[in-house]
Amino acid sequence: MELTKDEESALKGEHGETMQMAYRILVATGEATDAEKLIPIEWTHLSGVNYNTIGDAGEELLSGISKDARVKVKTTLNPMGFDIDNVSNYGLDENFISKQLSIKNSYETMGVIPSFSCIPYEIFDIPKDGTQVAFAESNAAIHANSYDNLKTNKESAFSALASALTGKSPYSSLRKEDKPNITINMKIKNPNELSYGMLGFFAGKVGDTSVNISGLSEMDNRQCKAMCGGMGTSGTCAKFIFGDGDSDCEKIDFDEKELQNVHDELNTAENGDIITLGSPQLGLEEITELTEKLKGRSFKKRCMVFTPRTVKVQMQKLGYTNELERAGCEILSDCCTCLTPLINKDNVDTVTTNSIKGAFYLKNSNGVGVNLKPLSQIIEDETK
Repeated sequence: MELTKDEESALKGEHGETMQMAYRILVATGEATDAEKLIPIEWTHLSGVNYNTIGDAGEELLSGISKDARVKVKTTLNPMGFDIDNVSNYGLDENFISKQLSIKNSYETMGVIPSFSCIPYEIFDIPKDGTQVAFAESNAAIHANSYDNLKTNKESAFSALASALTGKSPYSSLRKEDKPNITINMKIKNPNELSYGMLGFFAGKVGDTSVNISGLSEMDNRQCKAMCGGMGTSGTCAKFIFGDGDSDCEKIDFDEKELQNVHDELNTAENGDIITLGSPQLGLEEITELTEKLKGRSFKKRCMVFTPRTVKVQMQKLGYTNELERAGCEILSDCCTCLTPLINKDNVDTVTTNSIKGAFYLKNSNGVGVNLKPLSQIIEDETK
């Protein structure tokens, strides 16, 4: 891979140990993906925030490099493990709280925007078409490539952090022009958000880096979001394109049989002890819809609603917070259904959700049973 003199110098350690580490990560990633060179990027979105996922080693690494490292481009953050406003309400381990706050402080010291959201595309302005970014959150990377007309590979926590510190990423894969070799024909009639999530989960399994989707003329943001969330959990695929693709593309149907197969893989319970909504986190449009659907109704069991802090502020101003709390919802920001210690097998056996991404992580990481339902059915079955 071709490097500039300045990049070579940083790789040799002449700009300090942290920059040497960052360039080593980028060069190793570039060589593994046949990159020709490193190119400038304008925005990074980091994973590697939740103490549950990065542990002591990650916390210590961030604490060390934050002493002198600063990000060179706009950098935003994925959710952490709890809502800092009400962490005292959940009886979390003091060590977890301390380590999570250390991670938060390290990122803020480096100049990272403490957004703690997996939906940066809903809470920040989108750059012009074709802008190169580096997103480590899987649903955000897919959304960027497929819906926002940006360019990013599906970055790892390490490669995204290295890009934030250097302002560069390897020029490979989806940063170039890409032609999918598979077309998935959507054959589900009257799909709901769960159907789109299942389509994404299926596409993530059968696709390589990208897929064509036929049988759909367009999707609104909520449908796209559900599909991106599903696709991001099941494989390496990081982009979808509407259309049939080239004549030599392999054609695969997503029909009722495949829909049922995804449902059977992720649905492991007939009902849930609690309800979770927001994986990816709910944006203002979804919060508005939920508020309208719950007018005059209330949940019969605990319902946790995950949303970014910026949306939480907007909700309060619009009066949605009072309405949802009256309906029995717990509003949480800074965290997400996935990987949070707020939901674990020690205090919950089963969870009802309308999220494919949430179902995947609740089952495989949190270790709880999952009851999958679309939002309309959740409200019909679980409210009074």
